[in-house]
Amino acid sequence: MSNLPQGLTTGTWNLDASHSQLGFSVRHAGISKTRGRFGEAEGTLTVGESVETSSTEITIHVPSVDTRSEGRDQHLRSADFFDAENYPAMTFVSTSAAGEGDDWTLTGNLTIKDVTREVELEVEFNGAATDPFGTQRVGFSAETTINRKDFGLTWNAALETGGVLVSDKVKIEIEAEFAKA
Repeated sequence: MSNLPQGLTTGTWNLDASHSQLGFSVRHAGISKTRGRFGEAEGTLTVGESVETSSTEITIHVPSVDTRSEGRDQHLRSADFFDAENYPAMTFVSTSAAGEGDDWTLTGNLTIKDVTREVELEVEFNGAATDPFGTQRVGFSAETTINRKDFGLTWNAALETGGVLVSDKVKIEIEAEFAKA
C-alpha cells in the first residue's frame, strides 16, 4: 500500500537548483545568526511505491557558498573551513525514509570534506504542480542541526568578552523543488 502524498508519483525527479535554496545559519559572536546558502547543486529523488522505498542523492558545490560577504565566503572556502580546493563537493545520500502523508524523516549520510556522518532531516512535502510548460514539479522543506566540528570544521577565534566567534551548532534549512525526469 502506498503512503505517498498526493501528487508525488513514482519515478525519478531531478533537483531544480534554480528554484531551490540550500541554506544554513550559525550563531556569530554569540549574539546573532549569520545565514548563507550554496548556489550550485544537483541531485535526484527516486520515488518508489512508498515513502520507505524512496531515496535521494544530492551533491552541493562548495565553491558556490554565498553569505553576502565575499571575504567571509573566501574564508569559508579556505582550508580553515571547507577546503574547497581539495573538497569541492558535499554530498547527502539517503539511507532510509519514513513517514506518512506530508511529514517524513529522511536519514542519510552527509559527507563534508572527508568526513561522513549520519544525519536525520525532518521533511515536509509542500505539494505538487504542473508548470505552464507541462513539467511536473514537487516541493519539499527540510531541516536538521549538525555540529560542524563533527565534520572537521574546527576553526574558531576567542572573543575578548568570552566565548567564540563561530558556534559549533549549524542549522541546515532546505527548500527543494524537483522536476519529473
